[in-house]
Amino acid sequence: MGIWVHQNPELGNVVYVMPGFVSVVGCRIIPQELGPLGIEDGPILWAPVFEIIGDFDGSTSFFLHGREKGQDYVYPGFVKSIGRSCNVLLLEIEPRLNKNRGKSLHSKSFVHHSDEELSRKICRSNSGLSRSQRVFGQSQTLVPFSRLAFSDRRKLLDVITSQSRLKVPDAAVGPLFPRLRDNEENFQKDLVLLLERRSMLYQMHKLGGGHMDSKASSLLPSDPSQLQLSEIRKSLDRLSGSQNSINEDNGHRQCNRRKTLSKYFRDSLNQIFGKSIATNANSKNGSSSSENKHASLEDFLSSGDTIGLTLHASHVKLSSYRAWPNMHDSRFAIYRLPLRIPTAEQEYAGLWGGTFGWPPGKSSKDKPGKALFFLLLSYEECRGQQLLIATKILEGTHYVLHPNGSAMFVVNIDEPSFEPFPWDTDADADSLAVNIKDVFKGEGIANGYGFRYPGSKPGSLFVFQDGQLAFIWKESRAVLTLQRLNLQELLKKGERVPALPPIANFSYLTKSYSNVFAEFPNTSTSWVSSREEQSDP
Repeated sequence: MGIWVHQNPELGNVVYVMPGFVSVVGCRIIPQELGPLGIEDGPILWAPVFEIIGDFDGSTSFFLHGREKGQDYVYPGFVKSIGRSCNVLLLEIEPRLNKNRGKSLHSKSFVHHSDEELSRKICRSNSGLSRSQRVFGQSQTLVPFSRLAFSDRRKLLDVITSQSRLKVPDAAVGPLFPRLRDNEENFQKDLVLLLERRSMLYQMHKLGGGHMDSKASSLLPSDPSQLQLSEIRKSLDRLSGSQNSINEDNGHRQCNRRKTLSKYFRDSLNQIFGKSIATNANSKNGSSSSENKHASLEDFLSSGDTIGLTLHASHVKLSSYRAWPNMHDSRFAIYRLPLRIPTAEQEYAGLWGGTFGWPPGKSSKDKPGKALFFLLLSYEECRGQQLLIATKILEGTHYVLHPNGSAMFVVNIDEPSFEPFPWDTDADADSLAVNIKDVFKGEGIANGYGFRYPGSKPGSLFVFQDGQLAFIWKESRAVLTLQRLNLQELLKKGERVPALPPIANFSYLTKSYSNVFAEFPNTSTSWVSSREEQSDP
């Protein structure tokens, strides 16, 4: 449970994991504008990422969500045990022995493949593992998925998702969790829909349910979450073959040109330096140490006779800066944020949301919508001072203003501010009446040394009696107003939008500064905002 994030895209990648209906559901909060009804009453936009459905016997069924060519799909898999201390969720591929066939049949399924043929067709890299490490296990392999090169991991995920996908029938497009219990009749209708959907998904996971693509359905054993490795090898061969064909074709077309350019530069350098350019034979024929740090794809595949998607929950040692974890840029993973429960000593800790401008959440004719920001407020002690840090985890602009994980403001809780509130609340009837409880001195984000290294400018944090916060930059009088959020309640009355393709839907690894979630034509455009709506504080 809780909030999980990734660095990319920089606008924010927030996945909230919450209880469903005898299930656990992962929902992505879409970067968006605040609607005319505000945060509490307006529907928040979200997309499904994954769900784990529990059965009465204690078993679980994992489904990754995704959308391809205008069609919603689910991608079945299995779940490794999840501990309370896990801080990373990884999307992986895991080979397994078929329980019904055992090791004898496993050995027969590969008898027609020689070691030379497999190494030539599937993977040309050398393995750093010894023969003694290639031991088969009933539920795990000694070659972790993380040991594979990034290209091999991506290739496997592409192949497995393309062959295991299940088309979502209309009856299974229903809610993933009960909506807010506003009235008993609607609640009972939701329970009926949830029960039917859960039963259908469970059957799809076990038997394919007749909703598989015709090509993929022929590959499925009794459990569509596990595919035969022999078929996966053929798919990898076809994929490698097409890539080699393209490379060879491009190579023939550019061969003469490369030789001509090479000769030209060689001759030019010889003229300048008066000596020939020597080639380094070792760099061509020798192998670098980096090539040996990855396990071969063949060693990985030889650990079982079926293969499928796996949600792997792990606890790893992560460094962080101001509550934001330092993440691997090549892992298909999302990372847990440490969400603190408010206490008497840390009463402002937790998740907050809000917009720039005053009054808060109010639209105007020239600016019909305001970008919605999600901030994680946490405490940190520095040189004997208690600092309140507001870390940005989501912003609803069309093009990113501030790096993901940057501190929107830092406030010294031990240092009061005597700055007056800059607006006269008695000036007109449209002003928002406020009662100020506390004011603290701090610094807010500003332009610095490029996008990645923002600067800061003085400001003050105003705490109101109704529990809302407002950070005001002293020089520009820009104001960021915040209120505490309950994501579970917001999602239950939110609006579902289409998901990304499966792998990117789980972990978006491509560096991006724009709203990649706004590319769907059937997604509401009311939440796409312009960068010009926010000026630098």
